[in-house]
Amino acid sequence: MLTVHRWGVFETEFKSDISYSDPFKDVDLTCLFKSPSGREIPINAFWDGSLTWRVRFMPDEVGVWAYRTLCSNEENEGLHGQTGLFECVPYDGENPLYIHGPLKLSGNRRFLIHSDGTPFFWLADTAWNGIIKSKEDEWRDYLALRREQGFSAVQFVMTHWRGGTCDLKRERAYIGRRKIIKLNVEFFKRIDPKFSMINKFGIVAAPVLLWAIKYPKFNVNPGFNLIEEDAVLLARYLTARYGAYILVWILAGDGDYKGERWKRIGRAVFSEGHRHPVTMHPMGKHWLLPEFQSESWLDIIGYQSGHGVNEEDLKWLCFGPPSYDWKTEPARPVINLEPNYEEHLAYKIRKPITPHMVRRAAYWSLLISPTAGVSYGTNGIWYWSRRYREPANHPGIGLAKPWRKSLKLPGAENMSVLKRIFESIPWWNLTPSPEILLEQPGISDVESFIAAAKDDDGSLALIYTPKKQPLKLNLKWLKKPLRALWINPSTGERIENGILNFEEIILHPPEPGDWLLLLEAYVAD
Repeated sequence: MLTVHRWGVFETEFKSDISYSDPFKDVDLTCLFKSPSGREIPINAFWDGSLTWRVRFMPDEVGVWAYRTLCSNEENEGLHGQTGLFECVPYDGENPLYIHGPLKLSGNRRFLIHSDGTPFFWLADTAWNGIIKSKEDEWRDYLALRREQGFSAVQFVMTHWRGGTCDLKRERAYIGRRKIIKLNVEFFKRIDPKFSMINKFGIVAAPVLLWAIKYPKFNVNPGFNLIEEDAVLLARYLTARYGAYILVWILAGDGDYKGERWKRIGRAVFSEGHRHPVTMHPMGKHWLLPEFQSESWLDIIGYQSGHGVNEEDLKWLCFGPPSYDWKTEPARPVINLEPNYEEHLAYKIRKPITPHMVRRAAYWSLLISPTAGVSYGTNGIWYWSRRYREPANHPGIGLAKPWRKSLKLPGAENMSVLKRIFESIPWWNLTPSPEILLEQPGISDVESFIAAAKDDDGSLALIYTPKKQPLKLNLKWLKKPLRALWINPSTGERIENGILNFEEIILHPPEPGDWLLLLEAYVAD
């Protein structure tokens, strides 16, 4: 009997007795899995070329599982009524994903946790073209280093799109523009080994199913071009093919989601069955609420603060919807899926975004909403560039370095420091607490904006200042005495500031640059 470890992937194939003219659309196949305790879980199978259908399933219970197939054409004996068994065994290894399990919302719905309740800090890299443009050995090298750097997720696009109009074989995911005339199964077969590799490196996959930006020059974005029926079919195909992995779905990318179309698509793809958390990636400075407030399939509020660093752009992040709409019920994690990209030319000023700008956007994002996570990006990685060039169909954003030269940019290394800082504290208890500040210098100068967050009982606070400036603090909200610690977000260096026992105080960062101030309730030995 085939064995699969818990949270791993069981896969089997079925051979059709009938040849269909369009198997992608002409037949549906469901596999009903029965757990050792008697639960029944329906999982969609997918067409894998010629007469072959496959099903992939993630078992969550140790013991012997049984399955049987249900085909929309019951006369097809090769697909209908097939049965089998496999055994799920305990996982014996060190991969944190297989130890703790797939992701879901926390009890208070403010952040992500694993199935066993372990908090999950989202630190994602945006490798939009990575899975369609990389070779397998390249993808392996990329994942190995990102895991070493502490990245916990990777965002990527599953089909051809504006930034990647074809894959390495110069093929597209399907033929057609408004309708899918023919699905290119070979396109996805080339993705399969790279997709499964992500979890094996202890990283959560975050695939974009339907890139959605309106881009008339190249009619390649399925989320914008395809009729609604075919957009749903394609998304459901992808969720069937890859839903057995540990992931977060990004339904659409870079779109303007006003109106009913995307609500209908989301309901059609995700409202039923065994599923993972779902988010959407909007256009820059677009916000999903209140449009999607009542959409139960949407689990995470993803947003894109984008690549501007002028006053208007920074105010949108610091004082705009991310800073107050997180209070909207039902609660959801709020995650900046695309903040300032390192070395991207900043809008309007047309100068490269610096590591300081990357850090600033990241820490602001983490502290103006309840802390859940943040993403990082740079041109060489998202585009998967192999030479110095401007990314295709993205005029004016600057040159992309070759992807290997982009892996260890200072901003990426700063994200490693960020991850270590948050892993050293119970970050999941942090919520925005502007009341800690007696004065907010960002009101008159947004580049001086100070972000502050604390836990519910006042035993922990984290404050970020983007420059050396006095921090005028109201500590009555915190337990005292307090241990004060300055942390350099570039290096992780920690400098003690002593024990505080005041209601109000002014503290000064030790050196020029941006700093974190960590305040913790002090208990004497």
